[in-house]
Amino acid sequence: PFSSRGRRKMNLKSERRGIHVDQSELLCKKGCGYYGNPAWQGFCSKCWREEYHKARQKQIQEDWELAERLQREEEEAYASSQSTQGAQSLTFSKFEEKKTNEKTRKVTTVKKFFTASSRAGAKKAEIQEAKAPSPSIHRQASIETDRVSKEFIEFIRTYQKPGQDIYKQCKLFLDTMSHKRDLSIEEQSECAQDFYQNVADRLQTRWKVPPEKVEKAMDEVEKYIMTRQYKYVFCPETTDDEKKDLAVQKRIRALHWVTPQMLCVPVSEEIPEVSDMVVKAITDIIEMDSKRVPRDKLACITKCSKHIFNAIKITKNEPASADDFLPTLIYIVLKGNPPRLQSNIQYITRFCNPSRLMTGEDGYYFTNLCCAVAFIEKLDAQSLNLSQEDFDRFMTGQTSPKKQESDSFSPDVCLGVKQMCKSLDLLSQLNERQERIVSEAKKLEKDLIDWTDGITKEVEDIVEKYPLEIKPKSQALAAIDSENVENDKLPPPLQPQVYAG
Repeated sequence: PFSSRGRRKMNLKSERRGIHVDQSELLCKKGCGYYGNPAWQGFCSKCWREEYHKARQKQIQEDWELAERLQREEEEAYASSQSTQGAQSLTFSKFEEKKTNEKTRKVTTVKKFFTASSRAGAKKAEIQEAKAPSPSIHRQASIETDRVSKEFIEFIRTYQKPGQDIYKQCKLFLDTMSHKRDLSIEEQSECAQDFYQNVADRLQTRWKVPPEKVEKAMDEVEKYIMTRQYKYVFCPETTDDEKKDLAVQKRIRALHWVTPQMLCVPVSEEIPEVSDMVVKAITDIIEMDSKRVPRDKLACITKCSKHIFNAIKITKNEPASADDFLPTLIYIVLKGNPPRLQSNIQYITRFCNPSRLMTGEDGYYFTNLCCAVAFIEKLDAQSLNLSQEDFDRFMTGQTSPKKQESDSFSPDVCLGVKQMCKSLDLLSQLNERQERIVSEAKKLEKDLIDWTDGITKEVEDIVEKYPLEIKPKSQALAAIDSENVENDKLPPPLQPQVYAG
């Protein structure tokens, strides 16, 4: 409160101006005993701050309620528009026009979540603008994108003012990236990395957020940003990522014959637990392609790697080392043949939060996966301790490595596995026998052709050396008595007679 001397000076100034001052009018309106300031609506400085804070919080809460209500109305309108559009048949030209409009339209679902309006007229205009039909009603929104957006809004509520700043920065970044579609993927990657760095520095320096909360906030920012940007930056047409994917996939298919023994993999799939771990590792590395966020893709790689370590530990009864892990990871990649492997690696490299990619177990496992893919691309006979001839025969499919003999299996192996190995051995033998028969048949055919050609040539040489001359046909010999005219008068021929003695 003012001192008695201060009150006297204030009364004195008021009397000079001809104004009568009541002492009760100078007190704070809240009744705290302090003198109020007319510029602060009759409150003292302390009470005015409290009242301003309460009004601010009330305004923020009203904005949140308005945003939620608008989003519900938008979802209902979107559902009704979808049902209406389903009943209509669009021509191809209308479909193309709609697709073009969706690509070029700037979508704003809810505006100014956190900005409180100081004037009632401005607030009323804002409400009227928000109630207007949003162009996002007609867009083909992804369910996952909407879910991630809601989760992001719920998350930044807990950060109060830093959350407001995060949201504004994210919206600004998305709007900026929508106008930079023509940039190369490397330039877009640099923009994303700069954005991550700026947001992290802003939270640490300006808002003094603890490091663990900064890391959590950056994970949510990455999830929100990359879920919306996924279809534009994953395997874009301006890169050769798809070509590399096909090359790696073809290479892995050609290496289907590689066995764990060739790679020195310390994993025994005969153990049921180990076999389950191998299946889970393959499932995780394949599941990586279904994720949109780089952090989620890294999580799949990490889960796959942990299953590999568990499989090695169960097999060897001791902790696994890095020398054991990398060959096993190569074997898992060869056996699983993950889809779009190179595209996923490039996407993580370009748009993952650098703090996560450069440090921690996620970055370590991702580095090993890159090494495994590079090893597969350069795999040769020397890497597998094979001769070049055997390696070429395996690659061309002329033969395959010998499988494990059924007699060497442990008693615990099921009969189905033994029967399968016997069938594989029999098929391998039949394949070798068929190849031998085909080879001998081709050789016999060649010998027959050579023999026929030789005989034909010998006959031609003989005919050429001793040509065959065909003489005209000679006349038939006449009978002895043909010139005797009186042959009709000849006596009959003598007949032998037998006389009885």
